Amino acid sequence: MKKHSISDILLYVISAELVGAVSALLSGGFSGFFDTYKEPPLLPPAWLFPVVWALLYAVMGFSAYLISASDADSTAKKRCLTIYWMQLAVNFSWSIVFFRFEALWAAFVVILLLLVLIIAMIRCFKGISPAAAYINIPYLIWVLFATYLNLATAIIN
Repeated sequence: MKKHSISDILLYVISAELVGAVSALLSGGFSGFFDTYKEPPLLPPAWLFPVVWALLYAVMGFSAYLISASDADSTAKKRCLTIYWMQLAVNFSWSIVFFRFEALWAAFVVILLLLVLIIAMIRCFKGISPAAAYINIPYLIWVLFATYLNLATAIIN
């Protein structure tokens, strides 16, 4: 692995955080969303979502940095980072589809695609850097929980 560069780490982390921030901005927020829709069982308090997502985006960015900075074959790194950027793009779109357009079932399809891409990313990352893969497990678990919330919201509304 190359020597760690703080500027490279920050570039990856900040770019992931920006994806989340712009998505949240374009989604219009969710503070009043459940004034219109019934809340699903187990819905956490609203303040928890931005906290968890900020941490998860930082972890995603750092894990992508670990792949980029690895000594792995450039073709393998490119493949894994392509999956990373694809899942980040799908992640970006989910909150817009769910909150802005209130297309609950379409958002469910989007989040299922996101799950597939996260699993593919973790598997790909594992071949290069197990640490980069394993630190994304909380992200996978959170998106599984979000999938439940999306599905439950669609069903009860």
